[in-house]
Amino acid sequence: MHEPVNSSGKARPLLTVEAMRRVDAAAIAAGTPGLTLMQRAGAAVAARARALALALALAPGGRVLILCGPGNNGGDGFVAARLLAEEGQAVALRLLGDRAALTGDAALAASEWTGAVGPAETDLPPCDLIIDALFGAGLSRDLDGAARALVEAVNASGVPVLAVDVPSGLDGDTGSVRGVAVRATETVTFVALKPGHLLQPGRDLCGALHVAAIGTGEAELEAGLAGAPAVFRNGPGLWSLPRLGAGSHKYTRGHALVLSGPAFKTGAARLAARGALRVGAGLVTLASPASALPENAAHLTAIMLNPCESADDLDDILVDDRLNALLLGPGLGTGPDTCAVTAVAASAGRALVLDADALTSFRSEVRTLARHIRDGEARAVLTPHEGEFGRLFSGTDAVGEGLSKLDRARRAAAIAGAVVVLKGADTVIADPDGRAAINDHGTPYLGTAGSGDVLAGVICGLLAQGMAPFEAACAGVWLHGDAGLRHGPGLIAEDLPELMPTVLRALA
Repeated sequence: MHEPVNSSGKARPLLTVEAMRRVDAAAIAAGTPGLTLMQRAGAAVAARARALALALALAPGGRVLILCGPGNNGGDGFVAARLLAEEGQAVALRLLGDRAALTGDAALAASEWTGAVGPAETDLPPCDLIIDALFGAGLSRDLDGAARALVEAVNASGVPVLAVDVPSGLDGDTGSVRGVAVRATETVTFVALKPGHLLQPGRDLCGALHVAAIGTGEAELEAGLAGAPAVFRNGPGLWSLPRLGAGSHKYTRGHALVLSGPAFKTGAARLAARGALRVGAGLVTLASPASALPENAAHLTAIMLNPCESADDLDDILVDDRLNALLLGPGLGTGPDTCAVTAVAASAGRALVLDADALTSFRSEVRTLARHIRDGEARAVLTPHEGEFGRLFSGTDAVGEGLSKLDRARRAAAIAGAVVVLKGADTVIADPDGRAAINDHGTPYLGTAGSGDVLAGVICGLLAQGMAPFEAACAGVWLHGDAGLRHGPGLIAEDLPELMPTVLRALA
């Protein structure tokens, strides 16, 4: 599923649990009864159940077990049960808790169900499909006792599961598991995705994701999002790639400068430089110690070379203000020399990508790095994996216990004064103002040596073409992931730049 977009084609923000409550409240205040919203949600669940049964080639009239919880999520399940039964589906409904204890809209939805209501026990009745309507995204405690045993029984059953809102036991804001969680085949949620649908391990537990409209409009969505920085699912609705005009030429497309390490440690920088060139930078120069120039020259043709031994040499090179995007880190080496060249690069006021050794060299000194970025007014993007993130932000509140990956990236961006790309299966891109995107467009095959170097180069190449740091980082992560998806098994880092023309052509 592509990221949800609004009528203008722009990406629709994700909704936290609290924001979703505000959306519902705004819809009710505008005149839509809560029961109506629940009936629409239940109808969406029934529709997804029919579609899933068809996709799984289940027999017509197959047995559907609906597990309902004690809250509104259970109310959605009661509505779906009624609709499926009216269509002739064989429905068994089991309730966790006492039916008499149901309140509000959930009680009203339950009153419209005329079939039997059995207790939700671990001895599940025979069924072909399970609808998990036990607990929604707002679960505030770990599952234990009967609830935990029931979820474990569902997971052990081997029966396909359609989860309502989120798989029960999943935290809708963080993607973390509250004790134990259902492993769903599909998940249907309402109005917009929640962060927990995309953050790991939630992403793996949700299966295929589907967003259902339940009649709330843009005004209600704006009420839900009011006062909070937006977070998005990363995708083409969030950014626009640079476009060439009739008068475009290599100098209008930007000039990226990538710093290389010494001899025998040059491969990472070459991968990055190739990524920058393939994504569209008009010119790319690789600067390295003189001893590494022959090694780099033996591998490069379209990418230019320049000797650079020290921070002073870099300062001299940057007299050429056509060098508008810089990348430091891949294979550069760690230590004071790298800190020095990074300070020079940051002071130049250019677009800047810092990766790998440039980050590790500032271990526990992120505030020093932040000062360089601030004083030089650099438009900076930092691209750490988890290990580099932990080293760079050690001692700050970006590495506190219990924080979601989204929260950590946002705090880190605010501390560094730069866009932070916290890499992984659920890469989070965050800017200093709190705006963020979660990327789920990728593949485990990207977990190979040099893949991150290409990503840094792709982001640098987009910055060279004039993209803003947050948009360049988001686009770079998505393009990199798309290249990995297109290649699949056998992927090595050298393949990624060569796939960029295909990826870009598909978006043109």
